[in-house]
Amino acid sequence: MVKYVLFLALSLLFVSCKDLSSLKPSEKAFDREDSYILLALRAEEVKDYISASELFTILYEKSLKQEYLYRSLQNDLLAKKYIKLIKRVDVYLKDSPQDPVLQRLKVVSLFDLNRLDEATTLSISLAKMTKNPNDYILVSDIYSKRQEYDTALKYLESAYTKEYNEKILDRISIILYVNLNRKKEAIAQLETHSRMLGCSERICMRLIGFYSNENNVDGLLATYLRLYKSKKNEEIAKKIVQIYSYKKDYLALMNFLEHSSVDDEVLLQLYTASKNYDKAYVLSQKLYERTSQIDYLGRSAIYEYESAKDKNKQELIQRVVRKLKKVILEDKGPVYLNYLGYILIDHEIDVKIGMDYIDRVLKMQPNSSYYLDSKAWGYYKLGKCEKAKKIMQRVVKLDGGDDPEVLFHLKKIEKCLKNKKVISKK
Repeated sequence: MVKYVLFLALSLLFVSCKDLSSLKPSEKAFDREDSYILLALRAEEVKDYISASELFTILYEKSLKQEYLYRSLQNDLLAKKYIKLIKRVDVYLKDSPQDPVLQRLKVVSLFDLNRLDEATTLSISLAKMTKNPNDYILVSDIYSKRQEYDTALKYLESAYTKEYNEKILDRISIILYVNLNRKKEAIAQLETHSRMLGCSERICMRLIGFYSNENNVDGLLATYLRLYKSKKNEEIAKKIVQIYSYKKDYLALMNFLEHSSVDDEVLLQLYTASKNYDKAYVLSQKLYERTSQIDYLGRSAIYEYESAKDKNKQELIQRVVRKLKKVILEDKGPVYLNYLGYILIDHEIDVKIGMDYIDRVLKMQPNSSYYLDSKAWGYYKLGKCEKAKKIMQRVVKLDGGDDPEVLFHLKKIEKCLKNKKVISKK
């Protein structure tokens, strides 16, 4: 492939050139200029940087377009032909001694050759001339390689005070934190910049790295929150959720999820755990409408019932029963079967059918205090208080046997038995 590319390039040399002095900026210098460009780009694509350099050199010599020269030299750099590059640059610098691109390429080559004295002198001169943040960073890289971190820092701070460039500050923070072990100062400088000029992604991510290394959870959270304000990114939001969960600050987490809508399932769990059934009902209904997942319909029925101030309203009961009957056609899990059965029993809609649902549940979980309580309540509603009491004696010994609703049922059942005794004595 490489030989073929070079053969094509050489064959294109035998074309006539135009008078370059009369060229317009957008005009081609010679007929096959586009073909040369394609060949050069193909050479770069296959990482044949030596051939790419030669092709761009030909393009430069035939057109005198400076961008071709720069591209040729960049390919020398990629090919690690540092000495060749320096020799070429020195020739071109005779005609253009102030060309910053040529100087920059030479500095990088000197750096990679470890000729640090020469690289230092030239990079300082370059940075003074261009005032370019990247050139100041280049100076600092050279001093850092020399392990002269205080000097590297001095050049960066001098440049930063002129324009508050975040790329320069980022490099300052790395030297302070990593090389000079002035960690608090590194974080303080980043925080000051972020509060005065905004927490860009670069600055925020650097702070996040430092806070994570310091195990500073509060700093980490505050930075993620600032970053999320400017960059509504789902991954960032998930990090915030993780940190709030780690801190167990569920109220703040709930507030964040309400505003971000990043994880409605977690929000629904929080509403449930905090018994905020009003909001849980609205959210579960929204999730059902969005996803058509039957579980959300079942949960919306339960939360609607639990959030109702008057649980005896016929419209409410009918709506909840209708939803739950639809749910158990697809989801025959114990939760919805028990809830439907209990409502049918408690509101005396159809106690026997309600108990049939409970019996189905108890086949799956025969030792559940909650499901046994529902069965006992069914017997109570049927006036079979002895059977109810027998079940409740078992319930109170199980997990959940001290639940307020269980104790309420037990009290009612015991009262029923006392009343029966009184009646029998009469």
